Amino acid sequence: MLRGLYTAAAGMVTQQRRHDTATQNLANLNTTGYKQVDSVSHAFPDVLISAMSGGVTKSVGRLNTGVFAEQSISQYLQGDLIESGKSVDFALSTDLQVEDPANPGTNLTFDGSGKNINAKGEVTYRPQAFFTVQDNEGNNLYTRNGSFTVGPTGEVLSAGGFKVLDSSGNPLVLTGPQDSLKVDGQGNLLNNATGLPSGTKLGISVITNPQKLVRDGNGVFHAEDVAAAGIRYSDATDNMQVRQGYLENSNVDATQVTVDMNAAYRAYEANQKVIQFYDSSLQKAVNDVGRI
Repeated sequence: MLRGLYTAAAGMVTQQRRHDTATQNLANLNTTGYKQVDSVSHAFPDVLISAMSGGVTKSVGRLNTGVFAEQSISQYLQGDLIESGKSVDFALSTDLQVEDPANPGTNLTFDGSGKNINAKGEVTYRPQAFFTVQDNEGNNLYTRNGSFTVGPTGEVLSAGGFKVLDSSGNPLVLTGPQDSLKVDGQGNLLNNATGLPSGTKLGISVITNPQKLVRDGNGVFHAEDVAAAGIRYSDATDNMQVRQGYLENSNVDATQVTVDMNAAYRAYEANQKVIQFYDSSLQKAVNDVGRI
């Protein structure tokens, strides 16, 4: 009976985390560059149940001992681009491909969540591009929120106040007024007089394995292992475009998230009823049966 209590309690904790994740997604429905988070649940290891009678052990079967919220996975799908008209607003439109190692010359096909699973069960994630920013300690961070501002000294700053980097890893500093910032589709800053690339480029990082990124909050991520994440600056071969005067909206699917939130609530409620039932049964066992 106590095993049932533990199983139901584990279910309640898991559903609470699912509900919290869905609530977080809904709260960031209109947050620029926000990437939806999905909660992944996993069962505890099964145990083998046996019955002993007359010195003979007979296998009854397997018993599942509950569920736990294993991890939260970010979905890096492209969000809708919204025109803002501001010269310091930028959005990335990407369709980065990976060549199929088993079929050279062809690209892998990714599913709706941005991953490919081959016949051996090996998972490959679609690479993603991010603006590169830097905090006050010199750590590189990555964001899809291109709502930038220009500081008093001409430094381009992200929405969180981080320094926006160029493709050389240096803080991007404007020498002219804010409206002098003009960028082409590849992220090259243009010379106002000639309209040609000035030699400076926005620091756009391509993350080969975006699932290695760690969410920091404020719309930024960091990589604990740069090599494992496969981080590099973008080049002309990458299928991506920088859109000036646009912002990328959140990629949250409001309908699906609402369904998930309600399902988590109902499942939490069901586990709660199970615990109440076990509590009532234990009360009868102690107060009524134990009195006989």
